[in-house]
Amino acid sequence: LKPVLGRMEVIHSDRSDAPLMVVDYAHTPDALQKVLETLRSIAQARGGKLVCVFGCGGDRDQEKRPRMGAIAQSMADHVIVTSDNPRTEDPQEIMNMIVAGMSGHHNSSVELIADRAAAIMTAVRQAQAHDVVLVAGKGHETTQEIKGKRFDFSDQAHLRLVSGGSN
Repeated sequence: LKPVLGRMEVIHSDRSDAPLMVVDYAHTPDALQKVLETLRSIAQARGGKLVCVFGCGGDRDQEKRPRMGAIAQSMADHVIVTSDNPRTEDPQEIMNMIVAGMSGHHNSSVELIADRAAAIMTAVRQAQAHDVVLVAGKGHETTQEIKGKRFDFSDQAHLRLVSGGSN
């Protein structure tokens, strides 16, 4: 069996100091919770931290945004909230709605980086070799829709670029 692109997809790096990097399409609260539960146990077994990079799509269910923020904050050690496919919405407003679900007292640290490529780069550069970095929300997608226009964008390609990846 071949693995499904964008579902718990491990991105390999030639660097020995690279964290475990995983791309997953998790774009609903339930899916994000499940993938974070799985990766939390892996991060603990590695003696590392769990970093979650994610955003929510624009022009879609707004009610899930704060719920997903609360889930990410409660399960990850560090959360980077970013853009996904903002479509016609303001990416900053989407991120604000995600953060609205996060409590003031939390275990994880939170950053907001609207530029998804910069968010991925930040996560990988801050992570240690024993950490796990999850990039969630786009999975297999190869474009990002901003203000009605589609741009080439791949979470996998950006992880490989920043980490010296090989696959």
